[in-house]
Amino acid sequence: MNAAADPTRPARPRGELFRYLEHTLTPDGVLRCAYEADGERFEEIVDCGADAGPDADWSTPGAHAAARLVWLMAGVSYWKTTAAPRIVVEGGLSALERDFLADVYLHGLAEFAYVNGLDLSDVVVEGEPREVAPVAAATTPGRPLIPFGGGIDSIVVVEETRRRHPDAVLFVANTSDVLFAPIEETAVVAGLPVLRARRRLDPLVLASRERGYLNGHVPVTGVLSAIAVLVAVAHGRDSVVMSNEHSASEPTALRASGVLVNHQWSKGLEFESRFRELLAATVTGVDYHSALRPYSELWVALRFADLAEYHHAFRSCNRAFHIDAGLRRDRWCGECDKCCFIDLILSPYLSREQLETIFDGREPLSRDDLEGRFRSLLGEVGRPKPLECVGDEGECRRATLLAADRADRADTPLLHRLAAYVADTGLAVPDTAVLLAPQGPHFLPDPPTEPATAVDPAGVA
Repeated sequence: MNAAADPTRPARPRGELFRYLEHTLTPDGVLRCAYEADGERFEEIVDCGADAGPDADWSTPGAHAAARLVWLMAGVSYWKTTAAPRIVVEGGLSALERDFLADVYLHGLAEFAYVNGLDLSDVVVEGEPREVAPVAAATTPGRPLIPFGGGIDSIVVVEETRRRHPDAVLFVANTSDVLFAPIEETAVVAGLPVLRARRRLDPLVLASRERGYLNGHVPVTGVLSAIAVLVAVAHGRDSVVMSNEHSASEPTALRASGVLVNHQWSKGLEFESRFRELLAATVTGVDYHSALRPYSELWVALRFADLAEYHHAFRSCNRAFHIDAGLRRDRWCGECDKCCFIDLILSPYLSREQLETIFDGREPLSRDDLEGRFRSLLGEVGRPKPLECVGDEGECRRATLLAADRADRADTPLLHRLAAYVADTGLAVPDTAVLLAPQGPHFLPDPPTEPATAVDPAGVA
């Protein structure tokens, strides 16, 4: 979703009460999460056991404690149908759980609020006081689980992690019975075992348009993080290693409910910190952190450029990930904000010919009509940052200047206009050395990798 259709008027009146009802986890790894919005019941089924393998144990106290985290997070998909200001969690809440959910609904739903013209500052999370003691999970050190989406971030994390931990596995969560081709094709290249979960959304919420529900973006990475923790605990794996980079913490300039809108909030440092805190109070023995937290997308792009075996398989175009398999594109569209960003961030380190091949002849930088999309990535005044999973404006500007200096880009007019725009407007451009070095706080258990070595793009033909 790239812009609000009408950020001044809600599509329908808000509801009054949303209730978390109950959740159950079966011995074969099927989690049922029940909710109610103004008397209408929803049930989500998360099937973690179908592809679990023989080593999964869903009956442990640790697995049941982790299942509660999924229930708490997954509620956002059903609350948004009515955006009720009062949320009641049956069975009670600890103070930490209540504060965590309040953050999720205010910050994680800020984009939803903006798009629907809502003020969610009145949302209150309630529940009887609940005492919580952390449950120990039986895990084995050195067995990470890596949530895998098939994009450049998770590919780099896989290759960085497997060198230190050969017993790593991939984790793939689907919302469709038909697997997503870009994920599957890149997973084959990775060659690691894959654990899966199938998230079956309630059919009612999938018919939001027909039923007149409010609709919009939810912090889905937070939901998938909780599911990944559940799968890790059941399989005795000691860590969930995410692929969320430094710039995911940067919001847009848009505001809703008194806070800045960040499409990637549940990929950012604030969510990671709060979720780690909640996890530590719920289940011990399993760590959760992003392996890319101190790194820029430019650092990731430089690492990915050397992984030629993945170049033919990955596809970060969001039009390949529609829930309805019949609406998915089987090639890069070459024109959406995500395609433009991937092209721009890789352009300093891959040749024009390589990128033309990756985009199947649809390289966005070859299209003058996409200049507006690229300028929004650069932070042009009046063009807000896309509500997409893209890097921050500073690293996009640096990528533009680096790419424009390449010998094989002399005849890419759009790229040179963008570079001239950056230079002429005096917009801040971080140094390449800064972007290729670790930056900011993180939760990596080991010291960050030494700065990447940048090639000289001007000398690359």
